[in-house]
Amino acid sequence: MILSVSNIQKSFNEVPILKNVSFHIEDNEKAAIVGINGAGKTTLLRIIMGELPADDGLVTFSKDKTVGYLSQHEAVSGENTIYQELLSVKQDILDMEQQMHTIELQMKTASGDLLDKLMDNYAALTHAYETGGGYAYRSELVGVLKGLGFAEEEFSKSVSTLSGGQKTRVALGKLLLLKPNLIILDEPTNHLDLQSIAWLETYLLNYKGAVMIVSHDRYFLDRIANKVIELDNTAATVFSGNYSSYAAEKEMLRTAAYHAYLKQQQEIKHQEAVIEKLRSFNREKSIKRAESREKMLQKMEVLDKPMEVRADMHLTLEPKFQSGNDVLHVEGLSKAFGPLTLFEDLSFDLKKGEHVAVIGDNGTGKTTILKIINELLPPDRGTIRLGTNVAIGYYDQEHHVLHPEKTLFQEISDDYPTLNNTEIRNTLAAFLFTGEDVFKTIKTLSGGERGRLSLAKLMLSEANFLILDEPTNHLDIMSKEILEDALCAYTGTVLYVSHDRYFINKTAHRILDLNRRTLTNYLGNYDYYLEKKDEQLAKIDSAQSPSRAPASGISPVSMSSAGQADSTAKQDWKAKKEQQAAQRKRENDLKKCEERIETLETRNEEIDTLMASPEVCTDVARLQELNHEKEGNEAELAELYEKWEELSLEE
Repeated sequence: MILSVSNIQKSFNEVPILKNVSFHIEDNEKAAIVGINGAGKTTLLRIIMGELPADDGLVTFSKDKTVGYLSQHEAVSGENTIYQELLSVKQDILDMEQQMHTIELQMKTASGDLLDKLMDNYAALTHAYETGGGYAYRSELVGVLKGLGFAEEEFSKSVSTLSGGQKTRVALGKLLLLKPNLIILDEPTNHLDLQSIAWLETYLLNYKGAVMIVSHDRYFLDRIANKVIELDNTAATVFSGNYSSYAAEKEMLRTAAYHAYLKQQQEIKHQEAVIEKLRSFNREKSIKRAESREKMLQKMEVLDKPMEVRADMHLTLEPKFQSGNDVLHVEGLSKAFGPLTLFEDLSFDLKKGEHVAVIGDNGTGKTTILKIINELLPPDRGTIRLGTNVAIGYYDQEHHVLHPEKTLFQEISDDYPTLNNTEIRNTLAAFLFTGEDVFKTIKTLSGGERGRLSLAKLMLSEANFLILDEPTNHLDIMSKEILEDALCAYTGTVLYVSHDRYFINKTAHRILDLNRRTLTNYLGNYDYYLEKKDEQLAKIDSAQSPSRAPASGISPVSMSSAGQADSTAKQDWKAKKEQQAAQRKRENDLKKCEERIETLETRNEEIDTLMASPEVCTDVARLQELNHEKEGNEAELAELYEKWEELSLEE
C-alpha cells in the first residue's frame, strides 16, 4: 500500500464538504476520483498533499515511497528553455556524467594505485549511470515532449514565453520524468489535444507506479482506471473497475435503492389504508389489529429518497421548425493568418439530422471553421451556403455571445423579450441559477457557470442547426451526460468541435478529421474513427459495406434465434395474461369480501337493535335465535377480516 486515507473530514464556513472519507491506493493501482463540480475532489487532493489541513482524519504514505502531484493550474516559470526545464529533472544523471568525464580525464595521466582507484570509481559510476537510465534519458525526454504535443522546433522556446496551458504541459512532463511511486493528477487532459491525450493514456497505462487521477474525461478514465472513488454528498464510495463499470454499477445501485424506497413508500401507504379501514369497521378485534399495525409502522426504519441522477440541470433541445434536407454546403474553403496556412480547399456537406464532430490537433483551425460558418470570420477563399429554413444556434467556447456587463436575467430577457419574469426565472433555475443569482453580472461567473448560461440560451433559441465549440468544457460528468442525452434526442442538425472522446462517441454520426490542412471523412463515431484512421479514404467505403449493417438498425439473425425470440415473446404474453387474470380475480374477491363484511356488520347492528326492543327482549326463544345468529356472524367476520388483510397485502 502506498497511500491510506482514513476518515477525512472538511468543512468550509460550517458547510461540510467531506465526511469520513476513507480509501487506500495500492502499488501499481490506477485510481480515478470522480464527482460533480463542488464535490470536493480538488480539496481532497490538497489535503492528501498537505496543502490544506483536514478538520479530522489521517493521511498516511508508506515509507520510502515518492509522490508527485500536478494541480489543475500547475505551471513552471523562469528563463529555461522547454528542453532545459525537463532536463533539470535528470540533474542526478547529469552530475554522474560530469563525474565520469572528470575521471576519464584523470585516468589519462594516472598510474598505479591511483589508476586502480579511479577505475573502481568509474566502474561504480558507470553501473549507477546505466541502472538510472543514463543511456536513455535524452530519448525519453524527447519522447515525453513530443508526446505532450511539443514539436522539436519548440524545444528551444523560453518557458517565460509560453501560454498557461503550455506551461502546465511542461510541468506534467517534468512530473512524468521524475517517475514517483505515486502520481497524483488533477485534470491532466485540460490542455492536451486528442493525440496528446491518447499518448498520456498509453504512458500511464504502462506506468510501473500507482496513479490517482481527478478527471472529467470519461474515455480517458475508461482506459486507465481499475478503481473509481466517487465523492457524492460529502461521502466517498469505492468501486472496482473502470469508469463504464462504475457507471453501470452506480446506476444499478441507484435503481435498486430507488425501487426499495418506492416499495417501502407503497407499503407504508397500504398499511395506513388498512389501518384506516380496520378502524372504520369499529369492532374491538379490528381496532386491535389497527393498533398492532400502527406499532409496526412506527418501528419501521424509513428509507430516505435517493437523489435523482439527473436532478441538477434540465436541458431540452428541440427545433421550432424543420429545415430542408440540405443544411450546409462548404466548398473550397481556405484560411490563413499571415504566413500560417490553417487549411486549404476544404469541402463538405451536412444533411438534415446529421450530428457531425470536427476533430484534430490544437491549432489546426477547427474553431476557425465554425466561426467562418457563423460569419464571425471571413474566409480567404471558398463558398458557404445554408439550406432552406436553416436557423443557427451557436455555442462559443469563449462565450463571446454573452455580454459581460449584463446580469443573467438581462441576458435572457434582452434576447428573448417575449418571455415573462416567471418564464425567465424558471429557465435560469433549470440551469441552477436561483434566487439572487439571476442578478449576478456575467463577468463575475466561472467558466462552468458561463457554459450553463450559454446552454440555456441555446435551448431557448429553438434552432434547427446547432454549431457548438467545445460544449463540454468546464462541465462536470453529470452535466456532460445531460447534454449528451439532449443532443441524442435532438432532431435537428449538429456540427461541433470537441476533444471529449466519450462525448463524441455518444453523440456523433460522422467525424471530420482536420489534419495536414485537409478534412478526412469517417462515417461513424470515435471508436470507428480509431479503427479506420490509418486507412486510405478509398478503402473506407469497401470496409463499411459488410460491417455497416448495424447502422441501418438491422443485423443478421438466424432462423433458430428468431424462433427462440418468437417463443419467448409468446411466453411473456401468456405470463402477462395470467398475471392480469390473477389480478382481476384478486380484485373481485376483495370486493366480495368487503361487501360481505358490510352486510354482516349491518345485520349485527340490526340484531342489537332488535334485541333491545320491548317485543323481543321478553321473548327468550327469539333472543336465543338472534344471539346464535350474531355469534355466527362474528365468527364469519373474523375469518373475513383475515381474508381481507391477505388480499390487501397482495396489492
